[in-house]
Amino acid sequence: MSHNKPLLGISVGDPAGIGPEITAKALAERRMYEICRPLAVCDLRVMEDAVRFSNLDLNLRAVSSPAEGKYEFGTIDVLDMKNVDMNTFKHKTVSAMTGQASYDYIEKVIQLAMAGEIDATITGPINKEAINAAGINHAGHTEIYATLTDTKDYAMMLAEGDFRVIHVSTHVSLREAIERTKKARVLKVIELADTSLKKMGLEHPRIAVAGLNPHAGENGMFGREEIDEIIPAIEEAAARGIMVEGPLPPDTVFSKMKGGQFDIVVVMYHDQGHIPTKLAGFNYDRETNTWLSMSGVNITLGLPIIRSSVDHGTAFGKAGEGRANPESMIQAIEMGVKMV
Repeated sequence: MSHNKPLLGISVGDPAGIGPEITAKALAERRMYEICRPLAVCDLRVMEDAVRFSNLDLNLRAVSSPAEGKYEFGTIDVLDMKNVDMNTFKHKTVSAMTGQASYDYIEKVIQLAMAGEIDATITGPINKEAINAAGINHAGHTEIYATLTDTKDYAMMLAEGDFRVIHVSTHVSLREAIERTKKARVLKVIELADTSLKKMGLEHPRIAVAGLNPHAGENGMFGREEIDEIIPAIEEAAARGIMVEGPLPPDTVFSKMKGGQFDIVVVMYHDQGHIPTKLAGFNYDRETNTWLSMSGVNITLGLPIIRSSVDHGTAFGKAGEGRANPESMIQAIEMGVKMV
C-alpha cells in the first residue's frame, strides 16, 4: 500500500487478558499516530471496557473496514467483530468464548493483510488453553499464522533492542525439540536470520548458533546432535557466504551477543531463547508486585505478510485492573512500522 504512514491491524488478543488494555494504553500515546495508522481489531464493547477501567481520555469509533478509519489521535478506530457476550464475559478467566474471539481477531488481520488492505499485523497476547477450549488446535500465534498463510518455512524471532534470538523449534515438548534439531531445519533458520536482518538494515549480520547440549556437546561427550546435525548446517551456511559461527555453549553465547560480538543467536528450542530474552527485557519489582518493564517483541519470519507481537502472555492475574504495562505493545507497533 502506498501511504505516508503504514496502516497496522492490531489483533488485541484474548479479551479476558491484558491485550485490550495495553492496546488502548499504547494508542493513548500521540507518537503512535505520528508513525502509523493503527486499527484495533476487537469487540467494540471490550475496548470500551478497557478504556473505562484504565481511566483513559479516549473516544472509540466503530468501523467495518480499514478504509473507514480516520486514524486521529484521541479516537481509536475499532473494527468491531461483535463476538463477545458482555453479560457472561469475565476477566482473568479461560473460556471458549474469549478463545474463539481472540482467534477471530487473528484470522481477520491475516485476511486483511493478505488482501492488501493493511500493511502489517500486530498481535496481542492469546491464551492457548482458551484457544483450544474453542476447538482450535493450534499451539500458538506462530503456528496459526503459518497455517492461515500456507507458509512452510518460518521461524520465531524475539528481539529486545539489539538482543535477538531465532528458534529452530518453539511450541513442542523438549523431547520433540531434540528430535527436530536436524541439519535442514537449522540451515533454514540460519538463512532466515541472515535474510531478515539484512532486510532490517544490517548489511553483514553476525550470526551465532547455540549448541543443543551442555557445553555444545563437548565433542560428543554429552550428545551427538552438534556433530551430526548442527555443525553440518553451519558449514553449509558458511559456504553460502553467511557470517555464522558455532555451535557455541548456550551458557555463554548470549553474553557474547549482549557484549556486541553477534547480532542474533540461533537457538534450538523455546526456552533456550525465551529465558535470556525475557531476562534482558523484563524487570519485576517484588515490593510493588508489578513489572517495571516488559520490553521486547516477537516477530514471525518467513511469512508473506508482516507480523510483530508483544513478547508476553495474557497476564490474567492483573487483567481488568488497569495496571498492565503497554511497553511491549508499543515496541511491537514500532517494529511493525520499521518492517513495513
